[in-house]
Amino acid sequence: MRLTPNLLLQGYASGIFPMAESRDDPEVFWVDPRMRGVLPLDGFHMSRSLARAMRRSDWTLRLDADFEGVVDGCADRIDTWINPEIRSLYKALYDSNQAHSIEVWDGSQIVGGVYGVVLKGAFFGESMFSRRTNASKMALAAAVDHLRRTGYVLFDTQFLTTHLASLGAIEITRATYHARLERALSVHDADFNAIPVGTLYDVVQRITQTS
Repeated sequence: MRLTPNLLLQGYASGIFPMAESRDDPEVFWVDPRMRGVLPLDGFHMSRSLARAMRRSDWTLRLDADFEGVVDGCADRIDTWINPEIRSLYKALYDSNQAHSIEVWDGSQIVGGVYGVVLKGAFFGESMFSRRTNASKMALAAAVDHLRRTGYVLFDTQFLTTHLASLGAIEITRATYHARLERALSVHDADFNAIPVGTLYDVVQRITQTS
């Protein structure tokens, strides 16, 4: 059975997500980790150095200004699970307002970003990239802040990496994840496009005031 955007969303709603072995492998398989990574929306770890960098930066934040550029940035590494079929599927979800990107720009150049799929009150983070120091951290901070302000209750990171753990991500069991997913899928008023993302300075102020 060929994977379609609708089947992809059904998979996310069931707690699984797709991957490919490499960019050149045409096969896509479903993943259902025993332990799941999540980033609590009230638990982002804003280090002093990151907060200082964000307050002083003249970089700007944008939503969905270059979704395909973010996906390509995430795939621009030696090993990637983003093959042409997966890229095409996420572009289709983006076209139907079911996938979004949060981007960091230095003037006219995109320097970092994160993208994921939205479904009810859940954001399924797929990948992030950085072309400058701290750019992916800034994008992730902006994503957490924006999701919290627009009604989302779950930020799924799929796996827990050292990088994500340093920013506040945690690992939970499959059963706990499914309970949180069920709650997120009962949310009907989350709207990614409801408000602007604001500035890096705004993000720091809001996160540090609520942490």
